[in-house]
Order: sequence, then structure tokens, then C-alpha cells
Amino acid sequence: MRLRFLGSTSEAGACPSLYETGRGTIAVQGREVVDHEGRAGLRHVLDGETAVETAVEVPGELLVEIARRVLPDHD
Repeated sequence: MRLRFLGSTSEAGACPSLYETGRGTIAVQGREVVDHEGRAGLRHVLDGETAVETAVEVPGELLVEIARRVLPDHD
């Protein structure tokens, strides 16, 4: 799988960053969640998923749906 860098809010272009996978998903690069309370708040963790991964792949539609829910309207 090839990743295409989409962007970052980091001045150095490091994490957090988003990448397009070319198969309809987005790879998210970020810092490890090390806080125990934060890890305990994760939902629906499946086999093979951990809170220590530095990059995960998510469907693009998920990002769009979450953005619609949390970002204010700019009309």
C-alpha cells in the first residue's frame, strides 16, 4: 500500500498527520495514548487493535461524518 501525505497541523509536518491510502481509507499518524484513563475510554477494540499503534487506517467516510458532527457550520 502506498500512502499519499494529505496534511498535518504540526509545523514540522510530523504527527498528527493524515495520509490517503488509495483504497478509500485514510491512515492517521499520531502519538501513542499512554494515559491509562484515556486507554480505558476506547470502545469496541477488536482483536489485532491496540492503543499503542502509531498509524491506523480508517474509512474516509468516518472522518467526514465526524467532521459534520463536531465542526461548526461555516455558512
